[in-house]
This record gives sequence, structure tokens and C-alpha cells, in this order.
Amino acid sequence: MVEPASGAGPADAAGDAAEALDRPLPEGVRRRVVALVSDAFGALTVADLPAQLRQYARFTPTRRAKFAGNAMAAAVETDPVFRSRVAEKVREAQADLAGALESGAPPAAADPLDVAAAAFVLRPAGWVKLVAAAGEEAQRADAERVGEETRRELERLREELEHVRELQRTGGEQVRVELEAARKEAESLQRRLRSALSDVKRGEAALRKVTAEIDGIRGEAATRVAAAESESRRLKSRLAEVESALETSRRATREGRSIEDMRLRLLLDTVLDAAQGLRRELALPPVNTRPADTVDAVEPGRMTPKDIAARALSETDPALLDQLLALPQAHLVVDGYNVTKTGYPTMPLEKQRLRLLGGLSMLAAQTGAEMTCVFDGAELAAPVLLAPPRGVRVLFSKAGVTADELIRQLVRAEPPGRPVVVVSTDREVADGVAKVGARPVTSALLLKRLSRVS
Repeated sequence: MVEPASGAGPADAAGDAAEALDRPLPEGVRRRVVALVSDAFGALTVADLPAQLRQYARFTPTRRAKFAGNAMAAAVETDPVFRSRVAEKVREAQADLAGALESGAPPAAADPLDVAAAAFVLRPAGWVKLVAAAGEEAQRADAERVGEETRRELERLREELEHVRELQRTGGEQVRVELEAARKEAESLQRRLRSALSDVKRGEAALRKVTAEIDGIRGEAATRVAAAESESRRLKSRLAEVESALETSRRATREGRSIEDMRLRLLLDTVLDAAQGLRRELALPPVNTRPADTVDAVEPGRMTPKDIAARALSETDPALLDQLLALPQAHLVVDGYNVTKTGYPTMPLEKQRLRLLGGLSMLAAQTGAEMTCVFDGAELAAPVLLAPPRGVRVLFSKAGVTADELIRQLVRAEPPGRPVVVVSTDREVADGVAKVGARPVTSALLLKRLSRVS
């Protein structure tokens, strides 16, 4: 428990209990009380301060009074221990005033607000009357100050009024003369203003007419410019179309000539190779026929048509594929997934492709035939990173085009007469390529032939 400060005994506590203000502190007294508490603040330790005031312990007195004024006034009002500590510091700082108040004889020359503030903190006998008297004195002083200021203001207004009346008496005639002159000048200005307004209206009418003409000319010019630009764009578009058509025609002519030349050359090579192959197959002698050679007879060692017919092979014999690929300029077209899913369907697609292409590469090396392997592009989840093996052309169908259609396009691209062999078990593919002159064989036949290669 904190002991009361020196000079604050039981009489003070009893006085606090017996005396109390019946109205709020006058504002002037409250400000002086805050100033006293702020000055005494610095001489107290943090432990001596109420909890709500400790955060202001390091503030200067001026900042304390500014930011903690209400809190300090409330603490002095409600915390007797804190008030007694502040009172002790006030007694030390203002010993004469404190002694006079506690003796019951406040000095007459002292400021009533200072006396009331010190009495509020020290709480001597009769402090409530001192505070109330100080409040009344402050109010009376404020009233006297306001009355004096009002009286001075009233005197000033009376002097100004008298001055105005004097000016009215001495300057009335001059004002009338000036007013008449101003009236005449105003009439003259009105006449000039009416004339100017008339000129402005005529100018505005002329301006509107000229503006309308300019707008018409601009509109006509804009229409002509738009028509010219439209015609220019049309001509440019037509010129671009003509140039594009000309370039397309030239390119088509070049490509057509190139393709036709290639097809004719390939067909010629095929015919030549076929003739040589027929000569070998039929065991024909060199072209040195003599009339005697035309006599029908059987020469020793010469094959008859019956012997040639006996050489036909079964559709399931891998040798049949060898015979077909031995034809001049033979082209083998393979339906890739049809073969792999027939031979090894459980393997991943990538391994299926690699296994088939490896076998085709070995077959191409053995036979020398042209080989094209076609895969369905719809099976792809991403672009295939694949290096085609030597001697084998690898193609994937485009989006929206099946592998079957791509095979038919390859067969139709070949010149009539060239031997084309298509490997597919798909009946629709086999029938379609057979109609355009290709020789279909089953996937099983190719798989048997490849197994013999490996």
C-alpha cells in the first residue's frame, strides 16, 4: 500500500469526503490543473504514476499537456494517491501559495485561476469554494472582456456610421452628377452594343453560309476520295488475283510438266525393265531372229507354256512376294498398322513401328524395290520423332485423312503399267487398289517373308 505524501493526512481524506464539486471544473481552472500535473510529472518515477499515464512519462511537459491533458485531469480527480503525490510536488514548487491556501488566507494579488488550480490539487479546507469563486471570477472577467470588446466595436461602428453620413451629405451632389454621366454613358454603350450585336448576327449568318458550303465541298470531296480509294482497292485486289492466278498457272505448268516427265520416264524405265524381265523369264534369245527361227518347233531345253504355268505359286507362299518384288521398278506399299496389329498387337505402337520398319529395311536391301510404309496419323498423340530406315519411305496420314485413303492416293499417283504391290488385310483397301491396277497381298504374307529375313 502506498503511503500518502507529506502534508496529506487524515484531514485531507476527510475533506475529500466532505467536499465535492457539484459542477464540472471551469475550463480555465482545468487547464491550470493540467499544467500543474504536467510540471510535477517529471519529478515522479514511473512506479508513482497511474497505469494509464505511464506511457507519457518520457514526454515533455508541453507534449504531456497536449496529448494527456484529459487523462491527467481524470487521474487527479479520481486517484487520491496520485493527487497527493502531485500536491507534494506543488508544495515544493509553490511553497508560498500552498502555505497561504492551507492557512485559509489565499493571497489577494494571486491569479484566481492559479489559486483555484492549486486548491483543487492540495484540497485545503474550503477548496470547493475557492474553485467555484475562481470559476465565477473567470466568467466575470470573460464577461467584462467581452463587454469591453463589444463596447469598443460599438464605438467603432458609430464612428464609421457618422463618417458615412458625412460622406453622404458632402458627396450626394457629386454622386448625382456622376450618376447622370454614368446613365448617359450607359445609354451610349447600349446603342453601340445593339449595333455590334447586329453586326455579329450578320457575321454569324455569313459564317453559317460559308460553313455550309465548305461542309458540302468536303462531303463531295470525301465521297470522291472514298470512291477513288474503293476503286483503287478493287484494282489492286484484281491485280493481285491476276498475278496469283498467273503464278499458279506457271507453277502448275512447271509442276505438271515435271510430274508428267517423271511419270513418262518412270513408265519408260518400267517398260524397258519389264521387257528385259520378260526376256529373262521367258528365256528369250537375243534379238537376232532369222526367218528360219519362225518355224514352229521344239528346241532342246526350251520351256513350253505348260512349263511356265507350272511355276505359279500359292497366295500364302512368301516366294510369291519375292517374285512380285523382282518385277522391274516394283513399288511395295505397306499398310503399317494393319501389318503390326496382325503380327504383334500387344507391343506399344512405337515398338510396332520400329520392328516393322527394321524388317522392311532389310527386305529393301535384298530386293532393291521401292518401299513406302503408311501409318494412320490419327493414332498419334504428338509428333513422331522417327528417322526412316535406309531404303524405306515412311508417311503418316494428315488430320482428317485415313491411312487407307493415303494408300489409294499413292497407287493413283503411279503411272499405268508400273508394278505396285499393296500389303493390307483390309478388304476395302485391297479391292480399291486392285481396281486401279495394283496387286494386293495379305499382311500375313509379308510377315512370313519378314520372319525369313530376320
